[in-house]
Amino acid sequence: MKHKIRSHIKEKLNSHSELEKSEKSGIIKHQLFNEEAFREAKVVMFYVSLKDEVSTLSMIDEAIKIGKRVCVPVIIKEEKRLIAGEIKDRISDLERQHFGIYQPKAGHVKEVPLENIDMIIVPGIAFDKNNVRLGRGHGYYDRLLCALPNKTKTVGLAFGFQVVEHLPKDSHDIPVWKTITA
Repeated sequence: MKHKIRSHIKEKLNSHSELEKSEKSGIIKHQLFNEEAFREAKVVMFYVSLKDEVSTLSMIDEAIKIGKRVCVPVIIKEEKRLIAGEIKDRISDLERQHFGIYQPKAGHVKEVPLENIDMIIVPGIAFDKNNVRLGRGHGYYDRLLCALPNKTKTVGLAFGFQVVEHLPKDSHDIPVWKTITA
């Protein structure tokens, strides 16, 4: 079932134009930045978006510019987990690594303890009306989300068509606090 939903949503993602994704990403950024929990957050972890995801690139730049501490996921491949690595500048601090994902340059990872993070912006292939998230199927974010303190707000970003009525939920699936869409 999850595989079928992933395929269906990925097809839709690939059929939307770059312009449409860019415009909707801008609307989502505006909503996120106006969210009270985001405005109050001092440390925010963003995913570094891939081509088929809601773009977080300008969000990262803007968050740094307005004085937030920003971290991005660092894949610890051997342990199949993510840690948060702080960055000061998206362009100079990141390089393409595992799965084509941009991460802090090797040897320059400044880990931020999870308990210090106020909000995590979470990617997903799909979300449902109860904020259940369907990821890419590797479990990295599920392991990260279940290790978070309760105070940490988790926000999924999605294009409108990525939100479905109901997703199958396994015991290890952790819903996000909120999903922001356009």
